[in-house]
Amino acid sequence: MLWLKIGLLLVFGVVVVRLVFIQVIRARDFQAEARRQYEVRERLPGTRGDLYDRNGKVLVSSTMGVSFGADPKMIDDQRDEIADRFARAFGKPRSYYLEKLSLKDRHFVWLERRVRAQFSRAIHAGDTRGLVEIKEPVRLYHYHHLGGQVIGCTDIDNKGLSGIELNLDSFLRGSDGYVVLQRDGHSKTKPSADYPRIEPTVGSSATLTIDIDYQSIAEEELARGIQRTQSESGLVIVLDPTTGEILAMAHNPPMSPESLGEDYQALMRNRVISDMFEPGSVYKLVTAAAALERDLVRPTQKFYGEEGTYAVRLANGSVRNTITDTHPYGTLTFQEAMEVSSNIVMAKVSDRIGSELLYTTGRNFGFGVETGVDLPGEINGDLKKPSQWSGTTLNSMAYGYEVGVTAIQLACAYATVANKGVLMKPFIVKKLIDPNGELVAETQPQVVRRVISAVTAKTLTQFFEGVVQRGTAQPARLSGVRVAGKTGTSRKFIDGKYEVGTYTASFVGYFPADDPKVVCLVMLDHPRVAGYTGGQVSAPIFKDIAAKIFAASGGFTKKQGTVMAATEEFVLPEVVGLGVDAARELLVSRGFRTEISGSGAAVRAQVPRAGTLLRRSSVVKLATIERATAAPGYAVVPDLHGMPIRRALNTLAMRQLDAGVNGSGIVASQSPSAGQHVRLGTRVVLWCEPRNRLLLSVN
Repeated sequence: MLWLKIGLLLVFGVVVVRLVFIQVIRARDFQAEARRQYEVRERLPGTRGDLYDRNGKVLVSSTMGVSFGADPKMIDDQRDEIADRFARAFGKPRSYYLEKLSLKDRHFVWLERRVRAQFSRAIHAGDTRGLVEIKEPVRLYHYHHLGGQVIGCTDIDNKGLSGIELNLDSFLRGSDGYVVLQRDGHSKTKPSADYPRIEPTVGSSATLTIDIDYQSIAEEELARGIQRTQSESGLVIVLDPTTGEILAMAHNPPMSPESLGEDYQALMRNRVISDMFEPGSVYKLVTAAAALERDLVRPTQKFYGEEGTYAVRLANGSVRNTITDTHPYGTLTFQEAMEVSSNIVMAKVSDRIGSELLYTTGRNFGFGVETGVDLPGEINGDLKKPSQWSGTTLNSMAYGYEVGVTAIQLACAYATVANKGVLMKPFIVKKLIDPNGELVAETQPQVVRRVISAVTAKTLTQFFEGVVQRGTAQPARLSGVRVAGKTGTSRKFIDGKYEVGTYTASFVGYFPADDPKVVCLVMLDHPRVAGYTGGQVSAPIFKDIAAKIFAASGGFTKKQGTVMAATEEFVLPEVVGLGVDAARELLVSRGFRTEISGSGAAVRAQVPRAGTLLRRSSVVKLATIERATAAPGYAVVPDLHGMPIRRALNTLAMRQLDAGVNGSGIVASQSPSAGQHVRLGTRVVLWCEPRNRLLLSVN
């Protein structure tokens, strides 16, 4: 009995010691562990600000989507059923979800991120133990691939990866909030008034200098030109020479920020500012400017073209370098040499200019240094100092070899001539506007320097008009509009040598030549058919772009709009095609009130129309239409006939359907036809016609 009592006392003592350890010594640790079990902090993601074009059209906005996640350790008996449910809803293989749900060493895995809120009805996450649904903002790119490399994209966590989205990430990105929820024994969460809640904030918005109409024109004509010439790639930049505002910046192949493929890292690179190439004859601008500015050569001064082949000899008579022209020429004036793009005459003129002046003039035009454009990834190019030149550099650089430039540097150099000799700093972000509509910052045109006199600029414009009227750029001639420009063709330098048959073909021009409003550069990489020179392949693309821009601008009599007439007014976004809930949430978040007519699930029309300036608390009327339902993983093709392209693309995007566009204007026909049930991601091809032509055909 004594030993039994002693044993019981020892056991009781151990229990007491353990209780003291738990209740006193480790009390705080166990309290924290308990809170982790029955409390959960849920992130409330901030919403990124919007991006507008120069006329107030919404380029990028945000709406609320959902993400689905799961705890693999809590769904052992439901793993197959959950995988089947997700496979039916999203059209992916069942094994894709089973692989994620089998990771038992994890407490949480993402199954789908940032999808449409409509998927909530198909998944029913709240009814399944261990499956969670989280609301997250989703980026809406209203014009899909248009300006993809310029606008950029965001990652899965809504952070900027490239382009404007990256460069303005700190301004666009709102701050996250959080809410503390209670969790019961079945892992279901519910809010409690006793716990703190920090609301998320909306990021600032930005107005770009881009004109989405010009952007659409540039991308459409570039794509046609690349298809016609079977080029590997191409780019276009359009800017205002008097201010430096970038009006369009097009790439082909394009990048769609909404659906990044496996090669997205290569596609997202903005080659206008990050790729360097030898310009060829378009660099003769520098040679001519240096000679004319110092009165070293007169426009009518004559040079012998050596009948197409010029052997540059050293003092001892040996040949140092051989320069050729594409055609044999005899005697040419300096202006004629520019019009026919004679390398030989430019090389002879460079001997008069000298290395120091040629280098200084090139640097003053902006070559060899960053332009300072407000986009990420710009490079300097390569303009070697005279001390680094070889015996052939002076002559070679005179016609665009042994120098590396970027497309934006070249466009800015020609804009300098169009702007009477004054170089402007290029920019693409016009305004920053905080969530309350207050103007945070506005970019003003900035003069970099005067490069050449107005007299020299006028003479160069005469030269470039001659290039278009009588010289190598005749395919760029535009009826009723004076065009000035220069062609360029250069062999590509690959693996230490100039490859025969691989070329970079370019054309830079501006119009109207007597009062320039637009500078446009077109560059094609390795054209294979329809010629290979800048005059044969790039100048026709310029002509088509210039004709449409001139027509769209009413002969430049129409003034550009502004996004905000006053700080109290806000731009009304486009919500046609959105679900009613998403449209209401988007408008309310911007301070508008809504008035909805009809009981449909989607917005058919809005009054006032998108882009209108409205004061806070103004009423936006929305007319709805019933949206046909489809099985999970499928969508009903909407009727897009008669819609403007922008509205049609928005409508398809909201139904997770891809789009292919032929032509411009409004939708004349589509395939598949309206009402068909197709898988999510199916491409709907739109054939479009100009509005006036379609009306004529109807009448």
